[in-house]
Amino acid sequence: MSPRMSLGERLRGTGALALAALPLAMVAANRSSPAVIGLAALLFLAATLIEDRRAAWTTLAAPLRTGAGFTALAFLGWCLVSIAWSPFPALSWRTTGEFGPTLLAAYLLARLAPGRMPPGTAMAAAWMLGLAGLVLVADLATDLALRKALGTRVAYFIYNRPALTILLVAGPFVALLLRRGHRLAAGLIGVVSAVAILRSVSGAAALGLLAGTGMALAAWGLPRRAGLGLAGAALALAVALSPVEGDLLHRLMPEAAHERLVQSSSRARVAIARSFGAAVAADPWRGAGYGTAGRFAWTPAADGIAPEWHRMLAVGHPHNSFLQVWAELGVIGAGLMAALLFLTLRAIAAMPRFQAVTALGLLGAAAAVAFVEHGAWQAWWVAGLGGAVTWLREGWLQEGGAETG
Repeated sequence: MSPRMSLGERLRGTGALALAALPLAMVAANRSSPAVIGLAALLFLAATLIEDRRAAWTTLAAPLRTGAGFTALAFLGWCLVSIAWSPFPALSWRTTGEFGPTLLAAYLLARLAPGRMPPGTAMAAAWMLGLAGLVLVADLATDLALRKALGTRVAYFIYNRPALTILLVAGPFVALLLRRGHRLAAGLIGVVSAVAILRSVSGAAALGLLAGTGMALAAWGLPRRAGLGLAGAALALAVALSPVEGDLLHRLMPEAAHERLVQSSSRARVAIARSFGAAVAADPWRGAGYGTAGRFAWTPAADGIAPEWHRMLAVGHPHNSFLQVWAELGVIGAGLMAALLFLTLRAIAAMPRFQAVTALGLLGAAAAVAFVEHGAWQAWWVAGLGGAVTWLREGWLQEGGAETG
């Protein structure tokens, strides 16, 4: 950095490098993304407050005055209200302590970083994203030789979270490179990212790549309303069918499919979904309380279901974020979640076409992963989404989008 740079410029430059390093940091340590996003957010917040405090608060408050902002706040408020009837308030507050700060950091970064990154940030991020993908592929191809040499934990699934972070970040970042005329870099980063995702043992990452790519291609080839309608229908089905997902798969999924998906533990996943679906049916209105999935088998909501389901309720979460919202927050939480998703689609509809296609691709990838994997409130996932949205908004502002979008 130049010695003539102001303090604010130095802070923004360091924050931009932290954001750029997100995928590489996850390859090195697969729980690091909340710390990386938190550091980047604090640096951009400090820089903005130093330079123009009033503008900082205006930028941060603007989305909260929209319909989507009110709905998001209502959803978060309902999460907090539900702790009142949680049978495990300590667990609920611990979950809040993990999810809340990371969500705040992701919001700060997505609002304050786009349009304020120093020149050269995109190419630095390209190098680090490409290196992250290459390290992941090389280590998996050599039977984790790097991890063995470093004396760290040796297991193929260690790279699942880095692969999912690459999945989230790669699409918006490749789109940004294309908008800035870096076509070769965009192509190389896209290929390396796809190979890393497919080379990992994460079936969720591969599904997300397929869903995100398919959604982006459909949005590009179809009329705008048709593309948005397709995304809306998919999200509506994801929310509405989650409580009966297990029963539907139990009835419709042939044994041959289970045999082909034996590595993905498909039979156990169906049983888990049926168990949580039964718990939702037993208490559909208010749910068991925010953050209770880790001990769901011992919640009052589980008392009304058959004893054979209790073992599957003890797995920690239903491997479906939509279903977890139903189980923990009931129909009110699910309704607010659905409203927020559709308001998100309305915001995407206002974007320029290229950015709308990119946003729908990200939404498709994230929704697919959320439907089959991970707890809803995990901080590393929220951090990855925050990084992806930050690059998405950087591309939007590059294309002339409104700052308050």
